[in-house]
Amino acid sequence: MKTIPIVGRQKIAPIKDAPKGDLSHSSQWRLMYRRLKKHKLARISLTILACFYVAALFAQFIAPYGLQSYDSKYVNAPPVKVSFKDADGQFHLRPFVNELKSGRDPVTLRKIFVQDENVRHAVRFFVKGETYKFLGLFSTNIHLFGVDAPGRIFLFGTDGMGRDLLSRVFLGSQISLSIPLIGVSISFVLGLFIGGVSGYFGGWLDSVIQRSIEIIRSFPTLPLWMALSAAIPARVPIVTMYLYIVIIFAFIGWTELARVARGKFISLKNEEYVLAAKIAGVSDAKIIIRHLLPGFISYLVVATTLAIPGMILGETAMSFLGLGIRSPATSWGVLLQEAQQIENVALYPWKLIPLGFVIVTVLTFNFLGDGLRDAADPYKK
Repeated sequence: MKTIPIVGRQKIAPIKDAPKGDLSHSSQWRLMYRRLKKHKLARISLTILACFYVAALFAQFIAPYGLQSYDSKYVNAPPVKVSFKDADGQFHLRPFVNELKSGRDPVTLRKIFVQDENVRHAVRFFVKGETYKFLGLFSTNIHLFGVDAPGRIFLFGTDGMGRDLLSRVFLGSQISLSIPLIGVSISFVLGLFIGGVSGYFGGWLDSVIQRSIEIIRSFPTLPLWMALSAAIPARVPIVTMYLYIVIIFAFIGWTELARVARGKFISLKNEEYVLAAKIAGVSDAKIIIRHLLPGFISYLVVATTLAIPGMILGETAMSFLGLGIRSPATSWGVLLQEAQQIENVALYPWKLIPLGFVIVTVLTFNFLGDGLRDAADPYKK
């Protein structure tokens, strides 16, 4: 029998670093990141959303007044203007607001507010106000801005109970921005697990899961919200109500993501590398986690991002109809309840300011989702 001579070990030359701009060795996430940076609208949207969530995190510090703070003298007061020049045209380095004084319209006898230009209140930063727990850790009474007592500053005006609308918008953002995010996160896990099981194993299990999804999706959204909200006790703590709303959105929102996950599992489970892993004796759980999920996880992230605006609108609609968060808690939907009456919109248009925040947030999430979808497209250059 012939013997094959053993050749000495050959030194393998190290692979030279790829030239700058060569993406042939980049990971999928790296490619997505580079494409996303080129999407100007998505970058702007991401910056706006980051500002909104930072503002929601520090809402109690930014808001000049607390959630329960009100002043009956300033019911339905209009927004005040921050100025640097007084009535005489003199420039002041420190901004100020004029005193609001109430009166009666001589024709309609409706209560109106006028700014007294002779009385000014300087706007100061890091002022002392109502005590709150900063990030829930320690008590403090320092607020970002305000005016010295007895002055009042209402940059967005007040509502029908004399509460500062700016403070309530920021404090309400904590609920309006967090409920959809947590709800979508739970839906992501449920949809990925249930859809993955349905698509990977197939058979009777797939049929049962798909028929269940069709039953859930056949219910009209608004009556389903009403039915689930009616099951919540009338007087429950605010935290409990918050958890109930999250569960409602998670229960409804997982079905669409499960369909996406099922389709991806069906298309990938017969690929050669998956069959090779099965032949090698790799367990189903490891095949799903190590081989299938990395192939389309970016698309699931995109689908999740695009699902958040729907949940924001859902929470706003539920609170607007009185089915979601209720007073004394607040959200953007609760703030829009006063806009149900056309006379409020006609006489006090600043009560629609929370609607602007809802529109901007939904649009930015949609633009960010479009940017992520373009970035995740492997055929898009």
